[in-house]
Amino acid sequence: MAERLWRLCNLLMAAFFGLAAAVQVVYLVPAALTLLVSINPSITDNGVWRSLCDLHSAGCVVGTIALACSLFAYAQGNIFHEEEGRELFGLVIVAVWMSLCRSSAKKGECQFDSTQEYLAAPSSAS
Repeated sequence: MAERLWRLCNLLMAAFFGLAAAVQVVYLVPAALTLLVSINPSITDNGVWRSLCDLHSAGCVVGTIALACSLFAYAQGNIFHEEEGRELFGLVIVAVWMSLCRSSAKKGECQFDSTQEYLAAPSSAS
């Protein structure tokens, strides 16, 4: 059940990033990576997937810092009224989601499945 929910969430985020890619081409990378996770959650153990995820996340962090500095220096009110403000929060969403996907890898299993097994195991301490 938890793995199906994780796949569905990744599919929805892939669609979200895909729509964002219609405006900014850079969102194609997280859309593709997230779509791969929705198809096969164990892909997060793959070295190439992890490298692409790390590289894109690092770019998002650098972009977030640059946009934040620009916004705090030049913004004239609510940052959501600025294009850079909306882009800043888009990068934050991508960085957080890629981090969640990357941390879901656990020895070829979805993290949620191993957590459920751990919680269901009887305690040996008496």
